[in-house]
Amino acid sequence: MQRTVDGGRKGAMAALRDTMMFKVMYAYGLRRGEVVRLDVPDLRPDPRVPQWGRYGSLHVRHAGSAGGSPTGERVVLSLPEFDWAVEGLRQWVELARPRMRGEAYPALWLTERASRVTGSYLDRRFAELRDELGFAKDLVPECLRQSYIAHLIDVGCPEPFVRAQVGHAASSATAAAAPAGDGFRNAVPARASDRAGAHREGGP
Repeated sequence: MQRTVDGGRKGAMAALRDTMMFKVMYAYGLRRGEVVRLDVPDLRPDPRVPQWGRYGSLHVRHAGSAGGSPTGERVVLSLPEFDWAVEGLRQWVELARPRMRGEAYPALWLTERASRVTGSYLDRRFAELRDELGFAKDLVPECLRQSYIAHLIDVGCPEPFVRAQVGHAASSATAAAAPAGDGFRNAVPARASDRAGAHREGGP
């Protein structure tokens, strides 16, 4: 990330932003509206993991709701299984984001015009990347959240903990979401492995 920031290529900062936005969506199990509404002050420490500093948790103030009820809030903990997201957030906030216009604006994900990234942009960018990678058209940003739920269940996290992390009101919602992420969760590592193998063999 440091090389990209220092290089100053046009579009590089937006590419970094988009990469981290999707990584955070996956690594914290966030809904589309939750990730785009994050502000820098929503990054909070977890005293149990002092080495992560201010990146120990996310305060989700604009959480999804059901049945027209008021928007809720929750704290989503950073997890060892996704510690790469902690380092990525640190680099984005401390190295990359200060290079963008409007850095004083609280939004975590800034556009080149110093405004907040929107949900419609997130959808559009996800679709572009999905199509470039050759994934199925039915893969949408929500699949990142479903894959997160499936991963936590696979590694043995208790259901109440998973439900609290993702903001589900009922256990049935967590159980229903788990299987939906399996294809996406398996496809991404497989595609990454294939690409790494191609590079090792001198491919593109």
